[in-house]
Amino acid sequence: MTKKHEKRNFPVRKGDSVLIMRGEFKGKTAKIDSVDLKKLRVEIDGIYRTKKDGSKTNVYFDPSNLMIKEIDLTDNKRKVSLERKKTPKISGKKKNTDISKSDTVSGSKVEGKSKNKEAKK
Repeated sequence: MTKKHEKRNFPVRKGDSVLIMRGEFKGKTAKIDSVDLKKLRVEIDGIYRTKKDGSKTNVYFDPSNLMIKEIDLTDNKRKVSLERKKTPKISGKKKNTDISKSDTVSGSKVEGKSKNKEAKK
């Protein structure tokens, strides 16, 4: 996802294809079946745990333990969101190292700024 959409993270939805990164099902790839927003967990299609009585139950995952492999882009709002949230590549950021004239530098501390904070209280 990072190479194609230039995004490191993105909210998951039903229909997205994910890779399980942690736990007993590590390494399996499947589609998301449902997302529980109240409890912040995700159910993945085809991943079940067998109980002692032989019945199968769904396994819920924390979204932080999943990696999105393919995004379901059937929703136009999601496409727009991906375009809007693309990170521009900025090279050589300049740090703001200017200190105003009223501030006095003593060692590594700037005294003027701390005095202004105390004066505002």
